[in-house]
Amino acid sequence: MCFLRRPGAPASWIWWRMLRQVLRRGLQSFCHRLGLCVSRHPVFFLTVPAVLTITFGLSALNRFQPEGDLERLVAPSHSLAKIERSLASSLFPLDQSKSQLYSDLHTPGRYGRVILLSPPGDNILLQAEGILQTHRAVLEMKDGRNSFIGHQLGGVVEVPNSKDQRVKSARAIQITYYLQTYGSATQDLIGEKWENEFCKLMRKLQEEHQELQLYSLASFSLWRDFHKTSILARSKVLVSLVLILTTATLSSSMKDCLRSKPFLGLLGVLTVCISIITAAGIFFITDGKYNSTLLGIPFFAMGHGTKGVFELLSGWRRTKENLPFKDRVADAYSDVMVTYTMTSSLYFITFGMGASPFTNIEAVKIFCQNMCVSILLNYFYIFSFFGSCLVFAGQLEQNRYHSIFCCKIPSAEYLDRKPVWFQTVMSDGHQQTSHHETNPYQHHFIQHFLREHYNEWITNIYVKPFVVILYLIYASFSFMGCLQISDGANIINLLASDSPSISYAMVQQKYFSNYSPVIGFYVYEPLEYWNSSVQEDLRRLCSGFTAVSWVEQYYQFLKVSNISANNKSDFISVLQSSFLKKPEFQHFRNDIIFSKAGDENNIIASRLYLVARTSRDKQKEVIEVLEKLRPLSLSKSIRFIVFNPSFVFTDHYSLSVTVPVLIAGFGVLLMLILTFFLVIHPLGNFWLILSVTSIELGVLGLMTLWNVDMDCISILCLIYTLNFAIDHCAPLLYTFVLATEHTRTQCIKSSLQEHGTAILQNVTSFLIGLVPLLFVPSNLTFTLFKCLLLTGGCTLLHCFVILPVFLTFFPPSKKHHKKKKRAKRKEREEIECIEIQENPDHVTTV
Repeated sequence: MCFLRRPGAPASWIWWRMLRQVLRRGLQSFCHRLGLCVSRHPVFFLTVPAVLTITFGLSALNRFQPEGDLERLVAPSHSLAKIERSLASSLFPLDQSKSQLYSDLHTPGRYGRVILLSPPGDNILLQAEGILQTHRAVLEMKDGRNSFIGHQLGGVVEVPNSKDQRVKSARAIQITYYLQTYGSATQDLIGEKWENEFCKLMRKLQEEHQELQLYSLASFSLWRDFHKTSILARSKVLVSLVLILTTATLSSSMKDCLRSKPFLGLLGVLTVCISIITAAGIFFITDGKYNSTLLGIPFFAMGHGTKGVFELLSGWRRTKENLPFKDRVADAYSDVMVTYTMTSSLYFITFGMGASPFTNIEAVKIFCQNMCVSILLNYFYIFSFFGSCLVFAGQLEQNRYHSIFCCKIPSAEYLDRKPVWFQTVMSDGHQQTSHHETNPYQHHFIQHFLREHYNEWITNIYVKPFVVILYLIYASFSFMGCLQISDGANIINLLASDSPSISYAMVQQKYFSNYSPVIGFYVYEPLEYWNSSVQEDLRRLCSGFTAVSWVEQYYQFLKVSNISANNKSDFISVLQSSFLKKPEFQHFRNDIIFSKAGDENNIIASRLYLVARTSRDKQKEVIEVLEKLRPLSLSKSIRFIVFNPSFVFTDHYSLSVTVPVLIAGFGVLLMLILTFFLVIHPLGNFWLILSVTSIELGVLGLMTLWNVDMDCISILCLIYTLNFAIDHCAPLLYTFVLATEHTRTQCIKSSLQEHGTAILQNVTSFLIGLVPLLFVPSNLTFTLFKCLLLTGGCTLLHCFVILPVFLTFFPPSKKHHKKKKRAKRKEREEIECIEIQENPDHVTTV
């Protein structure tokens, strides 16, 4: 191997170039040997994956178990809200608040809720008989341990000019029934049974009271409707698999019965399927529990696996037909597996970072862990199982067997004597192949379309301005969408869309969105409540809220009773001996914790209840209230915490869901930068970074404009977008930067002709496989469909429209290749002239 130094080039540049060449050729040599190994032992590489699939697949069926804790999956694992819940529960245990209105402040527990909605224009207050019948029916249920009943009115119309805000009419009423479980397994089982009976009773009462609309919800409803997505999607996933199999089979076919590979397209998809089954078996063997977010893994793995399948098929078509089939397989591996190894490594790195301890959402972490296993098995199955299938198909082609019927193809003389239909079915393309055409695989319909039509059109000088305008529009909409990103902390984004939970949430949002959930305000250290400055601080903290406070009620009691309590002993004495003994104030006993040191009593902790006035965007305003109150607990003299069970799901949710994609993006960027001077060509990595960034921001912005929130599903799709873009752009870009044609236009034509077929085959199969998801009535699958559709669409747009045009404008330059060829041509002409001068009488022989 000889490296010539370019005039003026520094020595370091030569060394970097040598290192790149050695590394690249070393990887190609390794993949060539791997291909030879597979081609010499195809039965072994076919049997081992099949045995692994059977072993782990049966284990998956025996160990299948759904995840039962929804909070563990979708709530941030490490949040301040969980610490606050533990502190609140330790100060005010639930069993000490069993008869109070707000005893569910610590944990949702077991409950049943019902909203009774009157017809439009009617007054729910005039439907008292139906409400009471529903209420009595619930109280008469067996095994129920009702702790209290909370009433709320929705769609309220007040009496005009009423000073005390009298209610004229209301459209809806909400009743909540809480059950006492105290963490006991037996009582929890009874509570679960009660909730099932409660939901059945509500359906029965709906039939009896047609004048009212009943919307019920129980504590297990969210979990049930979350897992309902998997049940609804089963048949659609099978339809998706059939569509992908059909597309892969048809796109791998040719008119040439010898070189057509329909079964290889079919077997390639099946290879990815059995690798997914094996990964699922490993997941369940390691005590993993299934949840509906894992529904995206088959689509993610299929998008990457079929890319390797179609690239190997394209690599096979580029090999020399006169070589033995084993050498052709090795050459295909040498050509394709280097890039496929790099992209698989990036998949593993990005999803591995998503599975790291930095990820705060358990559902994202579990998904990324499974995806890492799936990628490893995918890579192993592609080069082993599918490689063996390629070996057998190559052997059939070399022995001139029909690609479908596996029979010997008759000679051309025999075919000429047969009918046209027989010639069409059994033709091996000998009539279409001209004497100067060296590659009969160019008759593949996608490759023919790209070579004869599309490549000339996209590189036309009159098309390029429109492509630039198209990209500016794309970038504008993407940027506009990125400015409107909203977090998806609302749990209904993951539920089946036709479920009772969604119906209940929509009605509650419409009629009960004027006030926030009840927020517990816990003072967890001794406080001088009798001090006027402390009283003023409490009033200031509670300003802007509707407060249910023993402090305010006590101050009012002292004022009405004309009692002075300006010191500690008087304040506590009147509080215990007079205020808390009155029937109307006895419920405040559970809101104050006293301690006795000798003869002196102290108040060591207390709690208040706050309700904020909100608009239609209730959840966002509750998050703002939480973020506003927490800093005050550190800056004020009063030490307090605020808590509501919904805070567990919303606390720093936007940060928790964005961290995985930021880490994954940083990992990809870091790896591409570190390999900037090592892998193939520096400008290849530079263009790859730009392309992936453009696709990622495009998907992010467009999905926001399509009303997709930043929840755990969309974040996983964004991580996948990074890899999907690299998977398809990397081969195209690296082939372009290494091309030796005279102009950039010729180089991009060569790149599209070499990799365009595989890219178009894979993206088309991927997008067609997504169509059945559109018919699954679930918000989770809608989000998955939208994000993956944008991922495939933006990648296709960049590979076939944006990059082919922009690469003709910008570096790398191809002038040095042109200069080299001119120098070689000049040298060849000089040699010819010398020969002519030596033998002037035999010019024609020269």
